[in-house]
Amino acid sequence: MPYADLHVHTTRSDGCLELAAVPDVARRAGVSVVAITDHDRVQPFDKPRIVRDGITIVHGIELRVECDTGLRVDLLGYGIDPTDELVAMTDRIQTNRIERGQEIVDCVEDETGVDLGVTVTGGFGRPHIARAVDDHPELVENYREAFDDLIGADCPCFVPRAVPSFERGRAVLTAAADIVSLAHPLRYRDPERALGLASELDAVERWYPYDRDVDRRLVERTIDRYDLLATGGTDAHGDRLGVAGLSKSQYDRLELTDH
Repeated sequence: MPYADLHVHTTRSDGCLELAAVPDVARRAGVSVVAITDHDRVQPFDKPRIVRDGITIVHGIELRVECDTGLRVDLLGYGIDPTDELVAMTDRIQTNRIERGQEIVDCVEDETGVDLGVTVTGGFGRPHIARAVDDHPELVENYREAFDDLIGADCPCFVPRAVPSFERGRAVLTAAADIVSLAHPLRYRDPERALGLASELDAVERWYPYDRDVDRRLVERTIDRYDLLATGGTDAHGDRLGVAGLSKSQYDRLELTDH
């Protein structure tokens, strides 16, 4: 079981786990350190790392950015001490998320002829819509099919969202975080191009529970080539933690501080 799970989402974005429940869930999973990496949101923490009920909680974030080539990737920031620039950036993104989310909900309801019964608030994302589709008694689509048929890229209800550039996002995160890491590099449509961005970052997410066979040697070579730190986590959106992560010695190498 990993000592540290550094990729966990809560109900403050598209996860199902309440922030207050994290220590208990982590303890039951045998995890000692959890990084909260909600999408495009800072947390109500007074320090980059806090301890709750014996569990260390790292203030993190997952920020989507877009490269000049059009490739979109996710950056993980760890040890966040929010700057005015980061707060302003995430506020703008959350406003766009709400507007975009409502547009997608309206489209899905028009396409299916049902009321999904969802309220679009801060942190809202497509997983909320997919879960509503899956749960609706009058719809046959499950969670995955909601993405495949309705709200995924190139589907009738897909709406792109505004994201900062890679350069801008990296600069703002670097000023606010101890470590900036490239999230799940082998999930992108062009992993090699995505990994090429790591030369401008501190770390790469090395340990990640991909749902298909991947060539992890690409990640290993990138870490060696650019002398990067290695991060990892479950990318949890439910209450199952510790599927992937770091040992204590691997976590200690990150040297995350409380400032």
